[in-house]
Amino acid sequence: MNNSSVLVSIITPVYNSERFIKETIQSVQKQTYANWEIILVDDCSTDSSERIIRYMIEKDPKIKYIKLENNSGAAVARNTAIKNSKGRFIAFLDSDDLWECDKLEKQIKFMLNKDIGFSFTGYNLIDEDGNDLDKVIKVPDQIDYDGLLKNTIIGCLTVMIDRSKIGDFRMPLIRAGQDTATWLSILKKGYIAYGLNEPLARYRKVEGSISSNKIKALKRTWNIYRNLEKLPLPKTVYVFTCYIINALKKR
Repeated sequence: MNNSSVLVSIITPVYNSERFIKETIQSVQKQTYANWEIILVDDCSTDSSERIIRYMIEKDPKIKYIKLENNSGAAVARNTAIKNSKGRFIAFLDSDDLWECDKLEKQIKFMLNKDIGFSFTGYNLIDEDGNDLDKVIKVPDQIDYDGLLKNTIIGCLTVMIDRSKIGDFRMPLIRAGQDTATWLSILKKGYIAYGLNEPLARYRKVEGSISSNKIKALKRTWNIYRNLEKLPLPKTVYVFTCYIINALKKR
């Protein structure tokens, strides 16, 4: 199959993202792989995010915009985007993160060559102003369900899923951590996530963001293990301890 014949749908939830959304969209527009659509779902932003997006849509029909009627959280926004997507491949990019220009090209080639349904890549950390923090997150060749329970290694901004292999999916309706919960639900079915160990994305560390609060992140992970995955307490304690150790290593 010719790689360029495969449509990739990029899922991007938006909430008060006026500082970063233009640069995020531009990092998609600069992709060496051209067969994509980006679906931006606005979770009732109160800033100028909508105006910026609509201005960019005028010049690029591959940008799709949906505005939710009520503020509903990232899970609902992402699920709305997935529901309205047309691509065989689904990729995720949050509204403050960036991709390297060859991210899609390399990852699609990687997945088609290996005949796999779920992949993720390495990434770099940047600060709010886009400056490199000299921290590269490296990834393993592969990870399964039990491995992911002990780890934080799959960055949402790097994930790509082939729906022709994995099937349709949705994110659980929780306010935070729904991405990890989604990867767990897929891997729990017996699939393997394969790592492409190149930093093909840039994760922006934003002060005050949901993902930046360490205590909330720990509580969120514990909640996923106990209430979504229904792990028994002894196993929860074990994998949670491993999770903390691996998270510290990643820092």
